[in-house]
Amino acid sequence: MAPDSNDKRWNRIPIRFVDSENEGDASSDLDPADMDIPEIDTEENLADVAIDLESMEEATKDNPPLEFEGGPVTAELVATRSELKRVQEENVELKDRLARRQADFENYRKRIDRERSETYNRVVADVAAKLLGVLDNLKRALEAEASVEATESDEFRHFLSGVDLIYKQLAGVLEALGVKQIVAVGEPFDPHIHEAVVTEATDEFEPDTVIQEIRAGYRLGDKLIRPALVKVATRT
Repeated sequence: MAPDSNDKRWNRIPIRFVDSENEGDASSDLDPADMDIPEIDTEENLADVAIDLESMEEATKDNPPLEFEGGPVTAELVATRSELKRVQEENVELKDRLARRQADFENYRKRIDRERSETYNRVVADVAAKLLGVLDNLKRALEAEASVEATESDEFRHFLSGVDLIYKQLAGVLEALGVKQIVAVGEPFDPHIHEAVVTEATDEFEPDTVIQEIRAGYRLGDKLIRPALVKVATRT
């Protein structure tokens, strides 16, 4: 009997069942054609499986499922959070260290400026202290010769004019360096900047008032270079 091409049943393959009581008896044959076997469309089933896989892949694309609770993904997440916390703490520490370094640098800069200013004032004060003696001698020479200037020759008067010019120029240099003359006459006596060498009882001035400057005093800022030698009024 030739097989029908439209027949979807399987080819008949004889299956021999061995009876439990009579092993090896091949007289019992079962024809597969007599069995009710459901038909399976393999291509259609594979297509359905492919659709299901595509749906699962699309659903888990953005939120992939964990392999299992406490698995590698969870461990990696915990490790990432721990590393982020460590980096944040390190960032805070670095900012704190930077603030301290900036404060230290600002204190260092202020200290250097203060030391530079103190060094400048000390050097200028030392130089001015040596030049003040020269300035005093020029002033004495001018005061001593002022009374006889009218009777002297023109050459001598020109010489005195030159001395006066040198005196003024030297005084200008000291003033440009910040050296200031202490005001004394008419001021109350101050032992911090005045040195009383003579006292005079008088009614013209209040007691403890400077009435004459014998030698000028100078200071540089708050630094006293030398005190002023003065005459002080007392009660009569």
